[in-house]
Amino acid sequence: MPADPRLAATLVLLRDADPGPEVLLVRRSPALAYHGGDWVFPGGHVDPEDRETAADGREALEIARVAAVREAREEAGVRVGRASTLCFAEWTTPEVSPTRFRTWYFAARWAGDPVVVDETETVDHRWLRPAQALDAQATGELSIPPPTYVTLSQLAACGSVAEALAQLGVAAPAVNRPRIIDVPGGHCSVCEEDSAYAGGDFDRPGPRRRLWMLDSGWHCEWREG
Repeated sequence: MPADPRLAATLVLLRDADPGPEVLLVRRSPALAYHGGDWVFPGGHVDPEDRETAADGREALEIARVAAVREAREEAGVRVGRASTLCFAEWTTPEVSPTRFRTWYFAARWAGDPVVVDETETVDHRWLRPAQALDAQATGELSIPPPTYVTLSQLAACGSVAEALAQLGVAAPAVNRPRIIDVPGGHCSVCEEDSAYAGGDFDRPGPRRRLWMLDSGWHCEWREG
């Protein structure tokens, strides 16, 4: 039986730069069992204190929002007001994984606090343009989990923080529950809305919500049919 997913949250912090906005990525400690050594947005699982703080709205989304703000403070030393966060996606780990999370993704503009990693869960940080981070993943410089990769791909063409937040907030939060399909030369992570989700027919007309994770490189297909 698939493991039950734990509730979690992550926060995409953006700042304006030239020639385009940058996102904050932190490196998880290599000693951690889950995505150890990977570069991610600050985040983590929901703690009991998050449920207590969100007493005015105990739905999963609001509890996760509290957790996202807390994790950014604990892991990176930055403070973000809950009201300034924008929820834009939800990702649930595929059923084949022994450790699973239902993670809410939030975005916010960086308020200017210096970034200070906690040296326990996070050991380094970088401000990078999304396209820079994707290039670093392609060369093997950075290891990036699939949901982080998809998010970076969605932000890569944005010219400012305002544009990025407007793009992320244009629709209701996307619900992504991918499954992994073996393909020649690697794997493909396919979300429910993808036309290939049920039968595995990648040529079937319809929406594309897929991440190709091939030995030759990764690339995203994220568009309507």
